[in-house]
Amino acid sequence: MSANPVNAERTMWRSLEELAGSEKFEDFVRREYPSQMHKFMDPPQRRDFLKLMGASLALAGATASCTRQPPEHILPYAKSPESTIPGKPRYYATAMPWPTGALGLLIESHMGRPTKVEGNPDHPASLGAADAFAQAAVLGLYDPDRSHAITHRGRIGTWDELLTELKAALNAQQAKSGAGLRVLTEMVTSPTLAQQMKDLLAAYPKARWHQYEPLNQDNARGGAMLAFGRDVACQQRFDLAEVIVSLDADFLGAGPASVRPMREFTSRRKARAASGAMNRLYVVESTPSITGAMADHRGALRASDVEEFARRLAGRLNVKVGEQPGFEARSLGDVDSWIDALARDLEKHPGASLVLAGDAQPPVVHALAHALNDKLGNVGRTVRYTQPIASESVDQMTSLRELVDEMRAGAVDCLVILGGNPVYTAPGAVRFADALRHVSLKVRLGLYDDETSNLCDWHVNEAHFLESWSDTRASDGTVSIVQPLIAPLYGGRSAHELVATLANQSGASSYDLVRAHRRGDREAEAFEITWRTALHDGTLPETAHASVNVELRKIEAQPSPRVAGLELALRPDPTLYDGRFANNGWLQELPKPLSKLTWDNAAFISPTTAAKLGVATGDVVRLRCDGRSTNAPVWVQPGQADECVTVHFGFGRSRAGALGSHVGFDAHALRGARAELHMGGLEIERTGESHRFASTQEHDNMEGRDIVRVATIDRFRENPTLVEHAAHDSDHSTSMYPPHAGAENAWAMVIDLNACTACGACVTACQSENNIPVVGKKEIERGREMHWLRIDRYFEGKKENPAVHFQPIPCMHCENAPCEVVCPVGATTHSPEGLNEM
Repeated sequence: MSANPVNAERTMWRSLEELAGSEKFEDFVRREYPSQMHKFMDPPQRRDFLKLMGASLALAGATASCTRQPPEHILPYAKSPESTIPGKPRYYATAMPWPTGALGLLIESHMGRPTKVEGNPDHPASLGAADAFAQAAVLGLYDPDRSHAITHRGRIGTWDELLTELKAALNAQQAKSGAGLRVLTEMVTSPTLAQQMKDLLAAYPKARWHQYEPLNQDNARGGAMLAFGRDVACQQRFDLAEVIVSLDADFLGAGPASVRPMREFTSRRKARAASGAMNRLYVVESTPSITGAMADHRGALRASDVEEFARRLAGRLNVKVGEQPGFEARSLGDVDSWIDALARDLEKHPGASLVLAGDAQPPVVHALAHALNDKLGNVGRTVRYTQPIASESVDQMTSLRELVDEMRAGAVDCLVILGGNPVYTAPGAVRFADALRHVSLKVRLGLYDDETSNLCDWHVNEAHFLESWSDTRASDGTVSIVQPLIAPLYGGRSAHELVATLANQSGASSYDLVRAHRRGDREAEAFEITWRTALHDGTLPETAHASVNVELRKIEAQPSPRVAGLELALRPDPTLYDGRFANNGWLQELPKPLSKLTWDNAAFISPTTAAKLGVATGDVVRLRCDGRSTNAPVWVQPGQADECVTVHFGFGRSRAGALGSHVGFDAHALRGARAELHMGGLEIERTGESHRFASTQEHDNMEGRDIVRVATIDRFRENPTLVEHAAHDSDHSTSMYPPHAGAENAWAMVIDLNACTACGACVTACQSENNIPVVGKKEIERGREMHWLRIDRYFEGKKENPAVHFQPIPCMHCENAPCEVVCPVGATTHSPEGLNEM
């Protein structure tokens, strides 16, 4: 219990070990700093330490000499290029392609080399923000483990040799109208590439184009088909919503698609806003997430029980859904008690609420979310519908299974794989690698010579998005031009160039292909103005998809079968996603938002379930599900739903590179043939082995400060400085050095925890530039210590009585001058003026 009166009746803790007050934890705190220094002086351990800590530094710049740079001639300028000043950066607009919509970026470039990523304020998906994946893109560009050359069955090959073999294969397909030709891509959001694929299929009418993303929108597509009879994309406005209900949807932490929702959501969480109004967030989820951590009310439910919650909420709001005769509602535990309160809250905010479902939820839950939004009057206000950004609307898992069946049947003579890594990411039950061996000619375009390229005849090294031309759509349909900032370091090719080769357009560059598609029939002069404006702004005007009118159908969906016993939940990793970033040292080192694990994944189990199974953190267990199995270490996670075990994708790679190979375990291997993201019938068997995790959860001694300080919103508004006067232990360890004399002017930093979601983008940004970007300087007359702020808005039982949580923290970034710093994700402002500037 806290001794601070501000924290009355609250117990603050960082981990279960700290809460229990174990001797191991107390010993760790005592030994964390000076007493452990001798370990770093021991030669063998010190070498191991430096190897680990130097991994990111080596990849960030020290290995630049190992990469193939574009040809350079060291000659003095006879006349310096316009606007080029050594040491002064230039900025270029581009976009990071992503399955759920591109993220608009501004790239900082020094003398022709991209060095730093920021969000493009004019792009609808970023609004000036960038997430951890985008911040780490520069490290991916300079990764020395990227594929350096074209290879043919493991040996160095040439582009001309590949063209010769492809031409022979395509000539053989001419007589069969392409019946044996297949192309497998990720979800295509590039209008140019989509048109190229249509032209290719026109030339080979019996060829097939398959798309597969391991974390796709199949359930959302199915929900739209169930609710409206057509596939539509749901555009949400979190900044207009007073009440938000998340049905297992991690909309604040699910990759680059979360950047705009994060900006909009946190704009309504300001404690010092003049209106004083704040939105309210309800979350039901199986696995603790960033979104759940930000919720005012959070319920832990197994993923399979979320449907029951959605049906019960729909029934409370008079939304009719087909029921199974004799079906009995199951208990939802503590969540049962606030369904009625939630329904009343939604009814009090017609047209100003928002209900959304997570990608892991079945189509019926997505359909229920559409029906609830329609019932609550949200359509046309907080929700609107547009056509999807995918060039071809397909059920991707069905498409992949069809391809695998055709390969096994010997119907595929030539398979071209553009990006992705299906040998690793395809569900274990599909056995994609086995089917691949039945194909005569396999060509794969990829950034790395990875698991898929290892089983293909030809591997073509792909150009990074920062060194190639393309176009792509944002989540609302807005088109961005992907423009390179540097010539391909390893002579890589793009998907545009490889598809052009298949269509007998060998020699066409990505630049020419994209320009030609964007130009169409327009006059040269008018197009040139549009083109240059798009390159400058990062977007093409008036390309966003218009709203479409949809008519809600009566949802006739029977309840899903109940899951008996333990349930397995599969989720994207917060820092590695589906495994595509496994070799990025910055993202491997980035602690997971809640567990603070680094360089590892785990089987997350609730304390109650762990006690029932007789396992503890670090125990290695064998997970079995429908005949598939893998070994995984246990992590006991408070907030995890009982009878549910969560594992994350992204690890267990065998050919990721020096950093990503053989780290963690492969969760894709547990996935079923229908690519479910939660399954019942999970069996757990103890192996008797143990595993040591690397976690920053208990790192750093607070030196007598409170971990969190708490006060009600009423007390905060009566006295906004109450936390600054709260007492804390100032008895620091004795030191041989004299006290440091403070300057008259000092600097500090404050983070609004109502806006900060702990996404980690700022940490990756600091890795990228060794500092958060300084955008302004001020002299301030305040002490060095400032405070973090967090407010939760409660409802009903709490009588609208929010609590304010403060955590003191000294700024560690700007040592030379006071400054004002902007968070890379744009969710929060770090202001040297303190709380009064929030």
